Amino acid sequence: MKAKFQTALRLLFPPRCVACGALVESDFALCADCWLEVTFLGGDVCDACGAPVIDGASEISPLCDSCLYDRPPWSKGRAAFMYGGVGRSLVLALKHGDRTDIVRPAAKWLAGAAQPLLKPNTLVAPVPLHRWRYLRRRYNQAALVAEAVARHLSLPYCPDLLLRVRGLGSLEGLGAAARRQKLSGAICANPKHAEMLHKASVLLVDDVLTTGATLKAATEACLNANAKDVCVATLARVAKDT
Repeated sequence: MKAKFQTALRLLFPPRCVACGALVESDFALCADCWLEVTFLGGDVCDACGAPVIDGASEISPLCDSCLYDRPPWSKGRAAFMYGGVGRSLVLALKHGDRTDIVRPAAKWLAGAAQPLLKPNTLVAPVPLHRWRYLRRRYNQAALVAEAVARHLSLPYCPDLLLRVRGLGSLEGLGAAARRQKLSGAICANPKHAEMLHKASVLLVDDVLTTGATLKAATEACLNANAKDVCVATLARVAKDT
């Protein structure tokens, strides 16, 4: 009976591509055309920020030029795909379009990208959203993805490990220096999780890595609360200026 019911549901509601809505073979998947339009990141990438690097296979810990010049405070970082084309559309749909169905495939992709960052009992936490923005949006997309990544990897998860203690307005269009200035003192460790954070290996999850200012502020909040080390994983990363 259950099998017949599921078959009937598939006939009425066949699986659709999460990006364009075309028919696909399984739920929460991309069609072949959209898959080819997403630049998934793997292989030779910067060990700190996940950006593609050239001839990185010959290095023990390859870094891009930007991270060699200005090493971020976290230990290592990865991203699932580049922020452009279909990848950008997916992130924006999740962030602003109430497309929480994208969380399921996004978490699978990000869990795969984050594998090199993991240590035993890594604590997964999202970059926090200020309460006023949360009330307007009704959810924190980073928290939804982080929770699903933690579940996928069977790791502990803490949704409020960090707090955003003051609102910032939009950071879009701001350069790295302006973003850092606005974020100064905006993120702190949650005092009620001080014991959990002490000497912990933390994996911070966010939707997009742009200049890295938000993740730097979140990382510094963890380190100031005596975390052992911090790694970062983002669904997408913006291409660096060349």
